[in-house]
Amino acid sequence: MRQLSRSGIARFDQFASLRPQWALSKCPQCKTTYQTPKARCLPLQRHSQFHSTTHRHRAEAFHTQLEDPSSADVLSRLKTSPRVPQTLTEKIVQRYAVGLPERKLVQSGDYVTLSPHHCMTHDNSWPVALKFMSTGASKIHDKKQIVMTLDHDVQNKSESNLKKYRQIEDFAKKQGVDFYPAGRGIGHQIMVEEGYAWPGTLAVASDSHTNMYGGVGCLGTAIVRTDGASIWATGRTWWQIPPIAKVTFTGILPEGVTGKDVIVALCGLFSKDEVLNHAIEFTGSDDTMRSLPVDDRLAIANMTTEWGALTGLFPIDPVLQGWLRYKATEAAMFKNHELPENTRRFTHQRLEQLLDNKLEADKGAKYAKQLYLDLSTLAPYVSGPNSVKVATPLTKLALDNIKIDRAYLVSCTNSRASDLAAAAKVFKDAAKENDGKIPKIADGVSFYVAAASKPEQDAAEAAGDWQAMIEAGAQPLPAGCGPCIGLGVGLLQPGEVGISASNRNFKGRMGSTDAKAYLASPEVVAASALSGKISGPGHYQSPEGWKGVEFGEGDGIKEEDRMITADEALDKVIGQLDSMLANAEKEFGTEYETPIQQDEEKLVSVLPGFPEKITGEIVFCDADNINTDGIYPGKLTYQDYVPTEQMAEACMQNYDPAFSSIAKEGDILVSGFAFGCGSSREQAATAILAKKIPLVVSGSFGNIFSRNSINNALMGLEIPKLVERLRQSFPAPSVHQKKDVVEPSHNKESLDSPPPAPVKEVPRVLTRRTGWTLTWDVRRSKVEINEGEGKSKWSVKVGELPANVQEIIARGGLENWVKSQIEAAA
Repeated sequence: MRQLSRSGIARFDQFASLRPQWALSKCPQCKTTYQTPKARCLPLQRHSQFHSTTHRHRAEAFHTQLEDPSSADVLSRLKTSPRVPQTLTEKIVQRYAVGLPERKLVQSGDYVTLSPHHCMTHDNSWPVALKFMSTGASKIHDKKQIVMTLDHDVQNKSESNLKKYRQIEDFAKKQGVDFYPAGRGIGHQIMVEEGYAWPGTLAVASDSHTNMYGGVGCLGTAIVRTDGASIWATGRTWWQIPPIAKVTFTGILPEGVTGKDVIVALCGLFSKDEVLNHAIEFTGSDDTMRSLPVDDRLAIANMTTEWGALTGLFPIDPVLQGWLRYKATEAAMFKNHELPENTRRFTHQRLEQLLDNKLEADKGAKYAKQLYLDLSTLAPYVSGPNSVKVATPLTKLALDNIKIDRAYLVSCTNSRASDLAAAAKVFKDAAKENDGKIPKIADGVSFYVAAASKPEQDAAEAAGDWQAMIEAGAQPLPAGCGPCIGLGVGLLQPGEVGISASNRNFKGRMGSTDAKAYLASPEVVAASALSGKISGPGHYQSPEGWKGVEFGEGDGIKEEDRMITADEALDKVIGQLDSMLANAEKEFGTEYETPIQQDEEKLVSVLPGFPEKITGEIVFCDADNINTDGIYPGKLTYQDYVPTEQMAEACMQNYDPAFSSIAKEGDILVSGFAFGCGSSREQAATAILAKKIPLVVSGSFGNIFSRNSINNALMGLEIPKLVERLRQSFPAPSVHQKKDVVEPSHNKESLDSPPPAPVKEVPRVLTRRTGWTLTWDVRRSKVEINEGEGKSKWSVKVGELPANVQEIIARGGLENWVKSQIEAAA
């Protein structure tokens, strides 16, 4: 069982202590010198894991093999094996990791200190600034590293919001950092179109959709507000390189199918948390990747967040290179005129430097898992209602005649000029059947349009696309997040149905929790607004004999079609040998392990101020994927100075309005898997603390929630066994048949089964007081469960709580810890 996901360790100067300390040893069997950790003693039979593959093969080569030319060629390459192959993700991290030991090659699982190329904050810049100043810092470490944008609550003209915006702008000017005011565009779009998210670099932002930068080959990942303050003060943050998944696209994307359909389908087809907390690398043949333009890649990378991933990275390939050349030419043409800001970032010289040192994954790089999707078998898809994990082909969903009340063409996912053009084409095509006049949207439907940025809107206006949608009855909104985040006009009301080209349709995200929200491509959104029901424009034609989408594990290449090089064949053989040896070690290694006796139990040192035991009654919220919108509503996220009492009242409100009255101070909250997925809002953690709940337990956590929790002194444990046991003891209610139903007399004459009796659904219990007690013995790294008087008692081991995490939590969070370090150094 894992505890607190080690991703919570944030002390920059203690990273070295988290890595094993190495010592030279000799293999007692072959006398070869190798490295082992000083920190722990390993059973003898596990020595081989510290040997390179080269050593294994060299020791087992016969003299005759070495003399044979063909064998000698292979074995010589094994002797001179190259450095450890790295994925594209690992190579980018390698460039931006600081303080690494000499010749250290980073790999998945490593903790690293990062100095990101750029760090973006948006409306939360002022809360970040307050944290920054509260630590005692006064000057941003590297002003060229920081970008500030105003994009989330741009429709809010209240004095409090305008004051916050002025404070952010004044702070940015004082610090000399790049600043983009409200109305200029969504921060992620600005990062891409202004060249901050540059291929082969690493960029972070205090927003969960930072993954979008991967669409242009930039490794983008989210941070939280406290991390942002640390980067402002030190230029650095910490990261654990996640497991890396390779997603291979095959085939060619058909006409009428978009990048939005690709990611909506991926979220629905792989809906069992296959890529949860993974870094994703997309790949495919040149022909396949040519069918995915950059704007489609941005949409796909953007929504890898909803798929559960921490990054979504596309290769630096000819498609991206063509896009970069266009941007560099555009910047050169308009230098010192319309586009002065990005001329220093998009240049042909910088592009040539990129291509001269282009990064790509090494052959033989190791991936935690591999998935594939055949794009040629894909059709338009719709996500929902109220979940990205429910994805349905449009042709099937359209048969249900689902009427809509609101349609949205907004967000950083799908509101670029190409998206606006695709939506406008729906109305322009319809005008051909309407005497050349743009038809109006359906009666009773409201259609909202906001560009991803002002330049994208300008491009749409120049093409006449913006005007076509306005003529059809669309309501224009300023470039910004707006309805996507549940802010501003046009939010879904109780009982309404909406369809959006945005990225997230969690319950209550875009308005009322009693509304239904669907996600689709811009053209499907436009067609639905025009018809008044979920429908498409008719561009897609299903291939003859189509049997469904082809997807699964692996790379999707049939063995009879596979052609590999000698190097690839060698990599495959070595990989198989490594796997066989690893499996053998696992299978035969256990007999050497000695059970830990009670008197040998290892005890964890508990720092002063940190409790040795934490006990409370379990309150069970039986659901998987409770996202941050469910934990803390978006309508409060960008309100500063929300009283603690109000935060406590709002805690879990969108999941269960009754939670506030059921949960009590000192309770221990237990939920299902992927708890805290979704956005980067730190209030998801602080609201639980406001409710005075000291500990959250789940089957697994969203990575960014784990980070927020430790940074804000909320403790968490991952105990899948407890979740499974609770679900066995408190199963979800099933329907109950009424007993007073009389079978019709003529039923006996029928060969069919009698009709089912009328049923009555029993309301599901969203939040349950269990009467169970959980006790976490921190010193013994053990959790004890008491299921009630006269019932079972059992325990389970959990991971040790490191001293530096204890210190952060004991001080009340990372902000107070940083402050203490600054004071100590003064």
